[in-house]
Amino acid sequence: MSKKIVIIGGGIIGLCTAYYMQKEGFEVTIVDQSDFSTGASFINAGYITPSHLISLAAPGIISKGIKWMFDASSPFYVKPRFDMDFLKWSLAFKKSATKAKVEKAIPHIKNFNLLSRDLYETMLTSNDFDFHYERKGLLMCYKTEKAGEEEWATGKMAIEQGLGVQNLSKEAVRKLEPTANFDIKGAVYYDSDAHMTPADFMPRIIAFLKSIGVRFLKNSKVIDFEVTNKKITKIKTLQQTIEADEFVLAAGSWSALLSKKLGLKIPIQAGKGYSIHTTMPTGITIPAILCEAKVAVTPMNGFTRFAGTMEFSGINHTINSVRVAAISKAVSNYYTGVQLTPQENKNAACGLRPCSPDGLPYIGKSTKCENLTIATGHAMMGWSLGPATGKLVSEILANKKLSLDMDPYHPDRKF
Repeated sequence: MSKKIVIIGGGIIGLCTAYYMQKEGFEVTIVDQSDFSTGASFINAGYITPSHLISLAAPGIISKGIKWMFDASSPFYVKPRFDMDFLKWSLAFKKSATKAKVEKAIPHIKNFNLLSRDLYETMLTSNDFDFHYERKGLLMCYKTEKAGEEEWATGKMAIEQGLGVQNLSKEAVRKLEPTANFDIKGAVYYDSDAHMTPADFMPRIIAFLKSIGVRFLKNSKVIDFEVTNKKITKIKTLQQTIEADEFVLAAGSWSALLSKKLGLKIPIQAGKGYSIHTTMPTGITIPAILCEAKVAVTPMNGFTRFAGTMEFSGINHTINSVRVAAISKAVSNYYTGVQLTPQENKNAACGLRPCSPDGLPYIGKSTKCENLTIATGHAMMGWSLGPATGKLVSEILANKKLSLDMDPYHPDRKF
C-alpha cells in the first residue's frame, strides 16, 4: 500500500513536489488556502536563473536597506514597524550578509539552479504536458559605469563557476537584441538562463496532476495539527481533518506561521514583489534585469512582464502605487518608446516571496518532527528552484540518493 502524502501549499514548490512524488508511487493530496489561481507563483518573472549566484543576504545590502527604508519607491523597502519576528529575522539576516558566507553559498546556488533548469527541460520533453519555455539567456543592463563594474565582478565569479558570461557594449547589446530600443551603457550577458510564462505553466501542471490522481483541496486553510510522539497524525482545515503518513510544508510566506503550531522556528519574512504586463509590441525578445532599478523584464507568451521590488511589510496584498510607478518609470528609462499605460499600472499585481535570513531555502526534515519535510524559503528563486526542490523532497521521502548536498538548506540550521 502506497504512502499517503499531504502537501501544504499549492504554489510552484508544492506542485513540483506533487509531480515527483506521484512518479514515486505515493498517494498525494495538495491542500491550499487559495483556489490555485493566485499568488507569487502566477505573477513572478518566470526566470530560471543559474546566473543568480549571490544570495539575498549580500554584503552591503544592510547599509543600502537603511538608506532605502526612507524611500517607498526604492528597490528594497522595509516598512518601519515593531515586530519581534521581523527583528529576529533582521538580526539573522545581518549575520548572514558577509562575504565569506555568500561566497561559500555560490556553488550550491549554482548547482541547485542548473539541476532545476535541466529538470524543467526534461519535464518539457517528457510530453506529460506542454508549456512555454525558452533558453535565451539573461541581460543585466546598466546605465552607469559603477553598476556595470559591479555586475561584471559578479560575471567574473560566474565564469569561475563555469557559466558562459560576456561583457557587452551598448552596440553589442543592440546586435544581440536588435528589436528592443535600449537606453543603456551596456550589459552583462549570461547564456545559462531560461524563462517561462508562469500563468501558462501553473494551470497546465495542475490539470496534469489531476489527470494522474493527485487530489486538490482548494480554499482549505490549515488551522492546526495533531501531533503524537513527534509525528503529525492529522491536519485540521476549516472544513475537515486529514490524515496522512507524511506531510510536506510548502506554504511559502505562511510557512513560519504554520511551523509555530508545531513548535518549530523557521525564520521567514514575506518579501512582496510587484508585476505589470503589457500586450503592446515592445520589441523585447531576451529577458533582462535593469540593474540600478532592480526590475526584471520577461518576454512571455503573448505579453511582456515587468516585475520587481522587494518590500518587507508583513503578510498583506496591499498594492503600493508608489512602487508600481517606480517599476513603470524604470521601464521607460531603459527602453526608449516603451511607455506603460495608466490602466496597465492600475492592473499591477503583487505576490509574497518567502525569504530566509541567508537567502537559501529550507529543505529537509526537522529533527523536531519526524514525518514533516519542509520545502520553503526560496525568496526570489522559487520559480527557478521549483522542480529541483520537488525532486529532492521526493528523494528524501523515497529514501533515495540525494541529487544535491542538502546541508546548506537544513531547516534546523543556525544563524
